[in-house]
Amino acid sequence: MTTKSILNSLQSKGVISEQQADTITGFEHEKAFSVHWELRSILYLGILIFSSGAGILIYENIDTIGHQAIIAVIAIITAGCFYYTYKNSLPYSHEQIQNPNKLIDYVLLLGCSTFLGLEGYLQFQYNLFGSRHGLAVIIPTIIFFLCAYRFDHRGALSMAITGLASWLGLTIAPLSVLSDNDFSDGKVIIPAIALGCVLTVVGWISEQQNIKKHFAFTYMLMGGNLACIAAQIGLFSEHAKVLYFIIGLGICTFFVYRARHAQSLLFLLMGTVYGYSIITYSIFTSLGADAAFALGIFYFLFSSVGVIYFLLNFKKFLGIKTELKK
Repeated sequence: MTTKSILNSLQSKGVISEQQADTITGFEHEKAFSVHWELRSILYLGILIFSSGAGILIYENIDTIGHQAIIAVIAIITAGCFYYTYKNSLPYSHEQIQNPNKLIDYVLLLGCSTFLGLEGYLQFQYNLFGSRHGLAVIIPTIIFFLCAYRFDHRGALSMAITGLASWLGLTIAPLSVLSDNDFSDGKVIIPAIALGCVLTVVGWISEQQNIKKHFAFTYMLMGGNLACIAAQIGLFSEHAKVLYFIIGLGICTFFVYRARHAQSLLFLLMGTVYGYSIITYSIFTSLGADAAFALGIFYFLFSSVGVIYFLLNFKKFLGIKTELKK
């Protein structure tokens, strides 16, 4: 229903007067329209297009421009971005910083991106770090962590966590954890679980100690996904199934607890979906083929009913109060 039709209905029922309806209509037509997210998307897209365009320009004209000139331009852009961010940022605080200069976030993100490009270019062209590839990864990781906390930037924090995972030979992006990590190598599973648990604990501590507590979601989301998926892979493919079952179920229990405390549907889904997968696999692998087939019909029937009930009542579990209809 449109605003006009709603007002006409209320007016016909005598709930509001004609003057009140005209006042509301005027307010709806004249109120400001927020373009906050549209501008943020355009700025992020601009950074992506600028970085891509600069890379293509350098690639196609590298013989004409020269390596030293390219390095100098990238270095100047990087230094300019960091200098602008430092000069226009507010002092450090444990709390979330609300800087009126919103351009800083995008300038810092551009500076971090160009720094990666500069380091990669130096390594490719001049073999700056030699065979010490871990050093090439850990340097920007440390810088991005410092930038994230000093300038209160969650984008830099995500880049830092990704760099830390890369330093350990892992991919931590939520959409790439399963596809880009070689979990067929058992040596990767334990570091993945350890890193995921450490990130989750760091997020929990930051929230408890009130040190950049708004970073906790990023830590827990990236760390929790990595740890849960690695624990499941270990349960599916390794021999110490009991160990991975306990670890995976413990992580899922923690996220269900966190979901209720933070009233987060995402954490609740993480805990229940991963936990359901772990429990289901463990039940059916411990039974014989005939028993598993007989139980499967009832198990999936009742679990489907449970999923529907969960979707309809998740707000009650999270403690979210719903407004009562009058």
